[in-house]
Amino acid sequence: MGLLPTHTSFRAGLAWALLSVVLGMDLSLQESLLLKSLGLSAKPSPKTPVPVPSVLWRIFQKRKTLPSTNKDLADACRVEEFNVPGNIIRVFADQGHFLHNGQPQRLLCLQKRLYFNLSVLEEGEHLTMAQLEIKFSHNSYHTSSQGQVFELRLYQTSQLSLRGMPSHEHGRKLLVEQSFAQLHKSLHFNLSGVAKDSASWGLQSLCASIDSFLDTSLLVVTLSQQQCKASRRRRSAHYPPITPSNLCKPRRLYISFSDVGWENWIIAPQGYMANYCLGECPFPLTAELNSTNHAILQTMVHSLDPEGTPQPCCVPVRLSPISILYYDNNDNVVLRHYEDMVVDECGCR
Repeated sequence: MGLLPTHTSFRAGLAWALLSVVLGMDLSLQESLLLKSLGLSAKPSPKTPVPVPSVLWRIFQKRKTLPSTNKDLADACRVEEFNVPGNIIRVFADQGHFLHNGQPQRLLCLQKRLYFNLSVLEEGEHLTMAQLEIKFSHNSYHTSSQGQVFELRLYQTSQLSLRGMPSHEHGRKLLVEQSFAQLHKSLHFNLSGVAKDSASWGLQSLCASIDSFLDTSLLVVTLSQQQCKASRRRRSAHYPPITPSNLCKPRRLYISFSDVGWENWIIAPQGYMANYCLGECPFPLTAELNSTNHAILQTMVHSLDPEGTPQPCCVPVRLSPISILYYDNNDNVVLRHYEDMVVDECGCR
């Protein structure tokens, strides 16, 4: 008899351990599925987080402050700031290197290979914009007091030259050749056409003080067409708000990204009001419950046969999007527009 409590405790402990393992596996699976739906192969773990580009902060803050009544009216499949289709904005850091061989001794002319890893773009994404930014530390920086100008040549280079092999004239294509009397802090170039075919470029004869050159980055806008088609279909219907407190309606639910262990890779927001649907769908169903004809008939049958036919369910019938600023699996900063994140209205289905 004295062993029974110990045996019982052991079995209870084993049961809890097995339950914890099962729950852990289920949570891990759910997290993997959710990350996949967010366009991520695994949970990002940024090693050296880069500063968030100011352009992404501006777009994120603008969308964040947009009144909820106007979010459905805004085109979620277009980046109005650049006037191009798209719902994903990425900023890629340059992974190239400087070339020191053959540099002129009398001038401090920079030659640099530019390399951006665009392999993170998902299947089905359509590239609509690629803008190269070259940053300098000086604004209106004059290259010389003797009237010399700043010259820039941008080439599309072959993959072979990126691996340290000598460049040849036939292995590169001149994309931009431009002169400046004075050098501004940032230069922007539209590379949308060539970015679809290559992510490798070279800067040559960029004559200026080496200290004035900071870095280069590539801003890429893409459109996930499948997601946009679905969101447009959902927006075609509008339902009135639910007012009865004891019936099917939205309930408040705030999701904090720190609670699910995502705070180290999601930059903003820290969380959001997701909401959920809860409530009864009693007979007779009224117009305020956003019911379908099927739900109305199902309720009638349920009133006659409550054991054999369940009541309709209280489910979301209108959802709205949010924008999330985060680091991806390659430590790039991404601003992405996600549909169906906030429950706005519920109905009986």
